[in-house]
Amino acid sequence: MELLVSSESPSEQRTHLGMAADAVSAVGKSLLGSEPVFISGEGCDHLLWRLGKNPRVLILGHYDTVWPLGTIQRWPFSVDGDKATGPGSFDMKAGLVQAFYAIHALGCPDGVQILVTGDEEIGSPSSRVLIEEVASGVEAVLVLEASLDGALKTSRKGCGMYQLHIQGRASHAGLDPEAGINATLEAAHQILVVDALKDTSMGTSVTSTTLRSGEASNQVPASATLDIDVRAASIAELERVDAALRRLQPMIEGATLKLQGGIDRGPLEQTMASALYMRAREVAGNLGLPPLLEAMAGGTSDGNLTAALGIPTLDGLGAVGAGAHSEGEWVQVSAMPQRAALLAGLVGSLLVSPIDSAGTL
Repeated sequence: MELLVSSESPSEQRTHLGMAADAVSAVGKSLLGSEPVFISGEGCDHLLWRLGKNPRVLILGHYDTVWPLGTIQRWPFSVDGDKATGPGSFDMKAGLVQAFYAIHALGCPDGVQILVTGDEEIGSPSSRVLIEEVASGVEAVLVLEASLDGALKTSRKGCGMYQLHIQGRASHAGLDPEAGINATLEAAHQILVVDALKDTSMGTSVTSTTLRSGEASNQVPASATLDIDVRAASIAELERVDAALRRLQPMIEGATLKLQGGIDRGPLEQTMASALYMRAREVAGNLGLPPLLEAMAGGTSDGNLTAALGIPTLDGLGAVGAGAHSEGEWVQVSAMPQRAALLAGLVGSLLVSPIDSAGTL
């Protein structure tokens, strides 16, 4: 794991992503006995191992991280007792290590594909189509995102990402303020309308995040841009909010609105993971591992993409630890062989006895 964590891989640093991809390739080759296919994407490479000719199970992960270049200098990989830490250790380089060991333990069986992408942390712009293509036809997708306090992730909210562009008219803030159409003030009105679209009882959040407006402190601002983040547990809720955002009307006479964006990823609904989760619980029991728990995650992953295709998908099969995207993220070292054994057992079970396309045992 030290090699992977020490190979910095910020999502938008192509040179360092290339070096990190080489490190992932080397670790994978040492355990799987074969090199991956390097698939060039915009800004990074994606790595695909195909074991045999009949892909049935896809193991899905990523090697990019949210940490800026140079973080490793002040926060190097280290192990203290049962905790390993370093930028990207928990999300999700430990999960990659576990996966390679798991498939090695199975003897690298026919029917498994391992796809490791380089742009998940920025929304998978160049790997999204690749993920959908590679997943097409497989019976199950197992995602290496970190666990949630040890629990597997059987559901994830879907998300929508929007930009609301507001056009007003500039004027001098002191000499002739009434001649202007204040885009910042219009944005303030719209923020209140947008906030009212949330539904906490349904787990739906609609959050105004970044606001950019104005050019000078003594000028009525002519334009503003508001970023809006939507999260929901069902596609129906995402569509409700999407429709409402598209009906927004200006509150100040003369202002105009233009909405860009839309639903980015549908939810990973529990129905798509339930049979895999039950199989994982069975495998854990047979191996004498601690009982598994399940949880919903508010964030999205590439598992949302495969679930949207109707493919049974189970997430959170990566590291046990805490602090994803936070200073000091860490991995429980003693849990790594347990989770590698769980993944190996689950893959082996699925190759012997798959679940059907409806996600039932």
